[in-house]
Amino acid sequence: MSDAMDTMTDSVLPDSLSERIGGVLREIRVPDLPYPVGQPEQSHNWTALLREHWSRQTDQRVSAVLADLEGPWSVQQVNGAYLADRIMDVFLRSSGLHPVLVTRLARLRYPLAWRLVEEERPVFAGLLVSWLDSFADWRGWSDSGGRSSRALLDQLDRVVEVVDQCFLDNDLAPFANFCEKWHREADRRHQHSSRLHQRLLETEAGAARQRRADQLSRAIAGRAMEGRQLPAPMQDFLIQHWLPLLRQLAWREGDSGDNWRHATRLLEWMVWVGDPALSGQETDRLYQVGEQLSDRIAEVWQRIWEEAPPRGPLAAVETVLVDRLRGGDPVVESTRARVEQLDYDPAWLETSGAQPDSLEQYRKNWFVEGSGDQEQRRFFLAYLDETAEVLWSNGYGVRLGLTRWHEFRESLDAGRVRPLPPLTRFGDVLADTVAALDRVLASQRSQRQAAARKARERADHLRQQREAEARQRAEAEAARKAEAERQAKQAREQAEQAEADRLEAVREAARARAVAEVDRLNMGGWIALKKTPDNDEQRLKLAVRINASRKLVFVDRLGLNRTELTVDDLVERLLSGTARLLGASAEFDETLSRVVGRIRVGR
Repeated sequence: MSDAMDTMTDSVLPDSLSERIGGVLREIRVPDLPYPVGQPEQSHNWTALLREHWSRQTDQRVSAVLADLEGPWSVQQVNGAYLADRIMDVFLRSSGLHPVLVTRLARLRYPLAWRLVEEERPVFAGLLVSWLDSFADWRGWSDSGGRSSRALLDQLDRVVEVVDQCFLDNDLAPFANFCEKWHREADRRHQHSSRLHQRLLETEAGAARQRRADQLSRAIAGRAMEGRQLPAPMQDFLIQHWLPLLRQLAWREGDSGDNWRHATRLLEWMVWVGDPALSGQETDRLYQVGEQLSDRIAEVWQRIWEEAPPRGPLAAVETVLVDRLRGGDPVVESTRARVEQLDYDPAWLETSGAQPDSLEQYRKNWFVEGSGDQEQRRFFLAYLDETAEVLWSNGYGVRLGLTRWHEFRESLDAGRVRPLPPLTRFGDVLADTVAALDRVLASQRSQRQAAARKARERADHLRQQREAEARQRAEAEAARKAEAERQAKQAREQAEQAEADRLEAVREAARARAVAEVDRLNMGGWIALKKTPDNDEQRLKLAVRINASRKLVFVDRLGLNRTELTVDDLVERLLSGTARLLGASAEFDETLSRVVGRIRVGR
């Protein structure tokens, strides 16, 4: 358990990446995804649903699964499914792993979606990064059906069981334990494969040298004997004795030394001497060659094998030489059967090796042949200079075969073999995908802020519009009220004016009547004047009328208390009610008062 905890601790993603993932899960919105209305609780069958599809090892996208079912799904569940799909889809397209591998690995979208939603920090994503990045060691894996191929598929079958246990336990410890064991095994495999590669190189280098010596000697002998007619003893010596000498010489010294040049030259002279069609017309030269040929053969043989040549076969060759020098006609036969036994390839005579600078772009790289599930991947382990061949391995020290250099270049030019593109690590896919979605989220945030700003602006505009309308209504109401008040005031003023006019008319009429009454007031006529606020009246009698100044002189009963009033003053007093004209009763009262006064005087 402690190893599992250490593995999970070491696999935690950087804080910045974790925060970006959290922001994407909470806030991003992707068109056509089944987002909820409002904020529903997370669906209780979320874990069971993803475990079911993981156990069945389906290749359906998690978002498609949610779209086919009724939720409601929370925002984090919808975004978790989309993020897991997006990451695994990019990894599926760009990883560079074999299609069979990456198809199975992409099904990890289900546990990834599960843990993205369930975890506050993406621990499982960190474990996946550490584990899937280690598949760089398996980039050359091919579904060949071999033991190493089957071993990796068995491990992936084990992953299905381990992750299913994580679903059941709601715990990542089983997967963390698996990853920790996987990495230990990878370290052991690296050490072992390094030793295997070194051993393979040593073995193949020796085999290449031996193979080149054999093929080159066969090609040299085959080319010299092709289409010739030679005596049987000569053919036997060439195939049974001189060919092994050429092979030994090519293996020990190569094809660039003096011994190789002398040995191949002697091969050609033996064929020339033995075939009458070649040497029959050149007697002088035949003598020159024939005299030295036997000694030269023995000399080269001695240098190579460090012993004298076998006496019997060499004697047979010398017999043929003597017979030819004497002008004889030895029995000859076609070399066709012997050449067919050689089964030589003339291409070995024209081998053009690769240039050192051109090898650097191929050595220690992966190449692929075929496509889809049928593609086969091979590791360019080494170029064998001796044979101009490419040595292929499976990347772990197992030999996959050899290809002649020119054949490799032809296949490469024709597109039958192509370099394997650089591997895209899962950690890079995760970081790039999250970064791209984070940029989308930043754009959405800006759009939301812009939309909120526009909404506030629209709200402010509507508020201002309503306030303006309210002000307009208030102003209109105030104007209406002001107009009503103005009209009411105007009506009141008109009414008051009418009343004033009426009162003025009444006043004028009263004035006219008062003037008329005053004009009719005769001498001795009586008036009453109010003297005090208590309405006490003083009765006065008109004593004098002065028409020129329109003055009236009044006196009391006794002729005393002279009071002067103008006609206008009297009229005004009459109109104001502070004076009144007295009629006949006043005269009677005056007469009565005067009689009574006289009686009192008489007494």
